Amino acid sequence: MVSWRDWLHDAARQLGAAGIEDASAEGRFLFTGVLGLSRSQVIADPDRKLDEASLAAVNKALERRVSRVPLSQILGATPFWTLELLVTPDVLSPRSDTETIVEAALNDVDTARPVRILDIATGSGAIALALLTEMQSATAVATDISRAALDVAAINAGRTGLSERIELVCTSWADGIAGRFDLVVSNPPYIASSIIETLEPEVRDHEPRLALDGGPDGLAPYRHLFSEARRLLAPGGTGVFEIGYDQREAVLRLAQEAGARDADCVKDLGGRSRAIVFAFS
Repeated sequence: MVSWRDWLHDAARQLGAAGIEDASAEGRFLFTGVLGLSRSQVIADPDRKLDEASLAAVNKALERRVSRVPLSQILGATPFWTLELLVTPDVLSPRSDTETIVEAALNDVDTARPVRILDIATGSGAIALALLTEMQSATAVATDISRAALDVAAINAGRTGLSERIELVCTSWADGIAGRFDLVVSNPPYIASSIIETLEPEVRDHEPRLALDGGPDGLAPYRHLFSEARRLLAPGGTGVFEIGYDQREAVLRLAQEAGARDADCVKDLGGRSRAIVFAFS
């Protein structure tokens, strides 16, 4: 029988050979996630043997990860902000970089008042749900063109106890959405079409192309989103959109052409421009 220690050692070897960075940590996350263990349990009892069922389960998961299926899809969940969110191949796996949008919005909005939020192209619902957990009087409308993505967002809303405060709408961008919002947020597709084939296999082969492809220059969504934000933001409202790390100047220019004022970019923890924050007169 295989011990926990031996399995983790072999998993790290296989993952490293597959080109996965930090293979030891990946193997540990896979092992603990599949078996429902804590890291401290594994550290405390490394010589414990795997029973047949457990060994089969972790080996199957390891085989998928070696083939570069994202860890979040194998485990079925990923952390975002203070939440644990369901992830499937129908949505992007929420990334820590996207927490920059949540933080920027919270810094710019009075969280004590009843804020009305619009999250365009919500995917898993990550941004809207994170904001609602921090704004107890807020409500949200979240849109996506993918019904399958909205099904995931609905499950996440239920898991987080926020179903009654969020309305999910299947539409392209904000088509058909009316009224005014205090906060409009989005993490749109912003990768240039020609770049997608060069991405890591986890992204290129396992995440929805619709949520990645931003057109020939990666900027196509912003031209539409700024127009929609101008239509839908309430007086004094704030817009926050995620951007690619190298798109700062181009997106600022598009915001200014759309009539935005006070447009500026916020950096992520890696020091790269990650979100544009703006308003309209």
